[in-house]
Amino acid sequence: MLPWFANDQFPLYLAPMAGVTDVIFRGLCKELGADVMVTEFVSAEGILQADERTRKYTEFDDGQRPVGVQLFGGDGKRMGEAAKKIVDWKQPDFIDINFGCPVNKVVAKNGGSSLLKQCPLLAEVAREVAKAVSVPVTAKMRIGWDAKSVNALEVVKLLEDSGMQAIAIHGRTRAQGYSGEADWNVIGECAEAASVPVIGNGDISTGADVERRRRETAVNGVMIGRAAMMNPWVFREAKHYLTHGQQPPPATAEQRIGFMRRHVDLAVHSGRYGTELHTLRHMRSRLMNYTKFLAGGKWLRLKFTTVSSLMELDDIIAEFFKHRESLMAQESPEALAA
Repeated sequence: MLPWFANDQFPLYLAPMAGVTDVIFRGLCKELGADVMVTEFVSAEGILQADERTRKYTEFDDGQRPVGVQLFGGDGKRMGEAAKKIVDWKQPDFIDINFGCPVNKVVAKNGGSSLLKQCPLLAEVAREVAKAVSVPVTAKMRIGWDAKSVNALEVVKLLEDSGMQAIAIHGRTRAQGYSGEADWNVIGECAEAASVPVIGNGDISTGADVERRRRETAVNGVMIGRAAMMNPWVFREAKHYLTHGQQPPPATAEQRIGFMRRHVDLAVHSGRYGTELHTLRHMRSRLMNYTKFLAGGKWLRLKFTTVSSLMELDDIIAEFFKHRESLMAQESPEALAA
């Protein structure tokens, strides 16, 4: 068994999200209580072609362990070769295979959730990767291609037999994308039938959500994605809820603003996204996410749409705190939830 499941541990995973869960954000979420990290997905072909841009997505630091590198592709032997290269370069704790991405450009390359329609190929990919590397291999999947072809139980069995040592299941079909509700009944059925740990994913936003899924299903852990984009404190809140049975107070405005300012500063000084201007442009959507549910957040979001420098960001923050009471008074509860 993977060590982070030993002794009835119930790990909280940060879900891999393209363009979001880079090495900086993963480090911040680790500080806030995330237990297991998975990198943004990388193309097996990009790895084999020694593409520097692709290799950048495999970066992590030791403080983020246990951490896995997630691969996608549709050729088992090529996937295995790419996984071996990654293990030789980076020594991750595990390799994760993406069988769940619904994005058209990934599906068109026979990767991600497209393999849910091609179970023999899915099993071959899993077997070849597991055979190629010395570290554990895990998989992330959806419950099926569409509502008429929910085949999660079949896929879980194939993945177990192909050497996967844990399976994360997003409770939506590929056709759903991120709409509708995640089907935790299917996730629960898979967790009960599986002989390896199953990590449930979908609609986890609070500590109460984590506790409910742990209580009502046989999952061995949960994976949190989009909620962490808006509220990375969700990991700390979940651990508090699991220990004490109640939701702790939410992060204050000062904590939220301090976190977003630190995130931007780390991004700028890393040089990962180019110049300060390019980094701020990249971070605009991230900053807007952090203002959700924050009183006065609508005003901040408007300002963040054009922010272009650290100095300008600091000016916006100073103005926000100076006029916070009047800004809060302008917003309805509906606006805060927007």
